[in-house]
Amino acid sequence: MAKEVGDHVSGSASNSANGPVLVVDYGAQYAQLIARRVREAQVYSEVVPHDTPVAEIAARNPAAIVLSGGPSSVYADGAPQVDPELFNAGIPVFGICYGFQAMTAALGGTVEHTGTREYGRTEVSISGDGGRLHNDLPGHHPVWMSHGDSVSKAPEGFQVTAGTKDTPVAAFESVERRFAGVQYHPEVVHSPHGQEVLRRFLHEIAGIRPQWTTSSIVDDTITALREQIGDRRAICGLSGGVDSAVAAALVQRAVGEQLTCVFVDHGLLRAGERAQVERDFVAATGVRLVTIDAVDRFLAALAGVTDPEEKRKIIGREFIRVFEQAARDLQAEAGAAGEQIDFLVQGTLYPDVVESGGGSGAANIKSHHNVGGLPDDLQFSLVEPLRALFKDEVRRVGLELGLPETIVHRQPFPGPGLGIRIIGEVTAGRLETLRAADAIAREELTAAGLDRDIWQCPVVLLADVRSVGVQGDGRTYGHPVVLRPVSSEDAMTADWTRLPYDVLEQISTRITNEVSDVNRVTLDVTSKPPGTIEWE
Repeated sequence: MAKEVGDHVSGSASNSANGPVLVVDYGAQYAQLIARRVREAQVYSEVVPHDTPVAEIAARNPAAIVLSGGPSSVYADGAPQVDPELFNAGIPVFGICYGFQAMTAALGGTVEHTGTREYGRTEVSISGDGGRLHNDLPGHHPVWMSHGDSVSKAPEGFQVTAGTKDTPVAAFESVERRFAGVQYHPEVVHSPHGQEVLRRFLHEIAGIRPQWTTSSIVDDTITALREQIGDRRAICGLSGGVDSAVAAALVQRAVGEQLTCVFVDHGLLRAGERAQVERDFVAATGVRLVTIDAVDRFLAALAGVTDPEEKRKIIGREFIRVFEQAARDLQAEAGAAGEQIDFLVQGTLYPDVVESGGGSGAANIKSHHNVGGLPDDLQFSLVEPLRALFKDEVRRVGLELGLPETIVHRQPFPGPGLGIRIIGEVTAGRLETLRAADAIAREELTAAGLDRDIWQCPVVLLADVRSVGVQGDGRTYGHPVVLRPVSSEDAMTADWTRLPYDVLEQISTRITNEVSDVNRVTLDVTSKPPGTIEWE
């Protein structure tokens, strides 16, 4: 059975003498975003489910608690409530939206269903001096609301610091008790002063020192990795993407020659990726790299398979089997005196964990070969140094470690590679078609200077679809490809990127002219949600 070693980054992260800020999730769509915003205030945070007992929360010695929003009404049957004992634990607490209302109810204030709802952009007015959170902010400014119930009376001893036309109590605080809350969502960009309000709670009311920095992440992670791995050996699978590259660089910095990286060419890579890994990553880190050509093995395993989940599981299974064989070969090279290879290093990120059902109540949106698709009889203990990090944090860590920008800022690429960007069976011919179209799209986006403006631009081959076209005065039945340019901060949510028409035209013209099996280029304009970034 696969084993996870330690608490990864989160096990060593702290903000001072205290532990992390815990974001209590009441089913909010923004719970992960709240955690990100706390980290942007240079304070480490983690998300915990709302049914976590107060004793368990207190045992973690949190620096503060943030109560998230949620879809329930505090008075509805079965609605999650805040245990009043939480407010006797001596921990600073900040309530957001539903968390603000649940906090009010637990502390003796009044929440009512007034019949007036506020959704979207709403103007808030500052009351009195604005208190610690809103002092010196504009007297009237926009915030993002999403609620049906309202706080009509703040708990005793709280100062009301903001309200709206329909919500007289939109913010309150008790600096002495280190409690505060807001009805609106400070974590979203539609609340332009929200990050400052959150920062003031963390730094000024909760008294947390801003110590969650890139250098501290690197130092704490390296210390944790040395404790995990000790004097034993580890193997890491490099995919060519930023996640596995940064994970490998961290482990290499921690244990040096005890790490061997294995790059599996499974034939599902984009153009030029193998050469880039073998050249750029090795030059930057000095790591020992072994390249394995497994193209035929993967194509044979995927033959005839069209179901997306089955593809992912097959690719994950074959990856692990190749790694296990690589470990045996490396062990044999070391001879009888060689150290056993006990650890497998992977670049799992926090969004991977969430989307693979790694949290309480989280839906299993898709299996990742590095999270949800591992075989039960895995022989390695997993080391996942990035498991608590978001993508933007990973990129900063990569730069801190000295990795070249060509690796750190390259577009994210799924573990199963082009195998899940082909809708239908994966074949060598279809891979070559998609590889050529993808290369053109990336070249043109780079030439237009748009690499930093988009999160990524998957190119999807609709291999089981034929469309009629006219090329060279003749009728054709080629395949359509789909461009999926998206903008995102961490892949938890995303919007389609409004690329300039001339860039889209150039990409389309080149693909239809240069890729013989493609006669139509289409554009995906779906956000996430409802669609995921990848099609499969």
